[in-house]
Amino acid sequence: VQLQASGGGLVQAGASLTLSCTTSERTFSLYAMGWFRRTSRSEREFVAAISPSGKNTEYGDSVKGRFTISRDDGMKSVYLRLDNVKPEDTAVYLCAAETNLDAYYRDSATHQPSDYDFWGQGTLVTVSS
Repeated sequence: VQLQASGGGLVQAGASLTLSCTTSERTFSLYAMGWFRRTSRSEREFVAAISPSGKNTEYGDSVKGRFTISRDDGMKSVYLRLDNVKPEDTAVYLCAAETNLDAYYRDSATHQPSDYDFWGQGTLVTVSS
């Protein structure tokens, strides 16, 4: 499974932007998807996750109320909307796919990096103060 993340860039504090993660996999709708970020403080900090149906989502404490995860199975894409960004949101944002069918049957969204099978290369978000 190949994942292509995009949408990063340089923004000012308080701004908004949307990250995208796209795949060509026909079975994308079966996957739980997640966003993580790599910073100088953390190799892989959980940001957000969404279940295969899209009905269940989970967020990291530092982004709750500011970030929104969504998916479009027709586009084989998952999105991360970042609102009111802060300098501490500066990171390489990574998307990941959990292809285990247990996640599909549970319709779960997990924050554990070890649950994800495939990772994209990341997109850099830099927030200036």
